[in-house]
Amino acid sequence: MTDEPTSGAASGSPADGPADGPADEAPHRDDGLDLARALTRATAGSTPRARRRRPWVDRPRGTRVTGAHPDDRDPQLIDSTLGRLVAERGWELDLRVHGVFGRWAELVGAEVAAHCTPESFDEGRLVVRTDSTAWATQLRLLAPTVVRRLNEELGHGTVTVIEVLGPHLPSWKKGPRSVRDGRGPRDTYG
Repeated sequence: MTDEPTSGAASGSPADGPADGPADEAPHRDDGLDLARALTRATAGSTPRARRRRPWVDRPRGTRVTGAHPDDRDPQLIDSTLGRLVAERGWELDLRVHGVFGRWAELVGAEVAAHCTPESFDEGRLVVRTDSTAWATQLRLLAPTVVRRLNEELGHGTVTVIEVLGPHLPSWKKGPRSVRDGRGPRDTYG
């Protein structure tokens, strides 16, 4: 392979004429030679030899970038990338709340966590489900202490109210039809 251009267009022959404007262009030919010349003109400055000849005039002195300094194009740490994503999307509070859900036993104690689980959080209202009515009453009494502890973790005023729900009770309703105000199941059937 040689470094010499194979077309007269790359060497700047006078037969091609100046390619400054549309008025100076040669008429279109059907043999494809004009397309080849246009491609050669477009890629003439991108060869290694042409790049060596180009002076560094596009950048002012002192702003030359080398690979030794950190740059936005460098690989980033996952921590900073995820932190930027969370900040852009506004997910800080949601992640902290779900972190509290994950550390529920650590925050409220093992005994309370064994009988109570957080279900949802929306606009300062934390919904907690208990496994018995006795624990629902107990958690209602402990609610101010739990709210204070959660606000220490999440930030002041994040949790304003704890809504305590009792256990899921069994439903005696079977099928699509039922009688309202019925006496429920009996101990004798049929």
